[in-house]
Amino acid sequence: MSLITLIGYRGSGKSSVAAPLAEQRGYDWIDADDEIERVAGKTIAEIFAEGGEPHFRQIERSVMQQLLSGDQRVIAAGGGAILNDQTRAEMKQAGPVIWLKADAADLIQRIDGDSTTGSRRPALTASNSQLEEVETLLAQRDPLYRDAATLTIETGGKTVSEIVAEIIAALDADS
Repeated sequence: MSLITLIGYRGSGKSSVAAPLAEQRGYDWIDADDEIERVAGKTIAEIFAEGGEPHFRQIERSVMQQLLSGDQRVIAAGGGAILNDQTRAEMKQAGPVIWLKADAADLIQRIDGDSTTGSRRPALTASNSQLEEVETLLAQRDPLYRDAATLTIETGGKTVSEIVAEIIAALDADS
């Protein structure tokens, strides 16, 4: 088990969980969104503004291909990385794919508490309501998260340490 991919909606805890999970495993970790920004030389919001979502998804696909070919790594995938069929298949081939699942209310609370989210991440629907956007995208993406995931962790009401411990226990039970 040399590569672990964390998936889930924006605010589900992927970036927060990746570092301590990697440390426990003796792995490196990388946030795919950070890598996309590094490769593009622009923020995600700028990529969306200049080329729209299709352009962003092309860059994301390329970055995910590269990251998934690595070893001894935890990847915090972008919330929409699962939209690409090939990326989902490659995630599953590379190692365990862990879906950090949270309900819309928890996600909104976390998103609102993250000062970088608003400036880095564009709105993904035409909705004026954050709750409506989150619920719409969760409805679209849940089947894809379910398809990609080899393990689902409910994150509501849990600390990062509790989530990491639950992941480690599940991974150790499978090995």
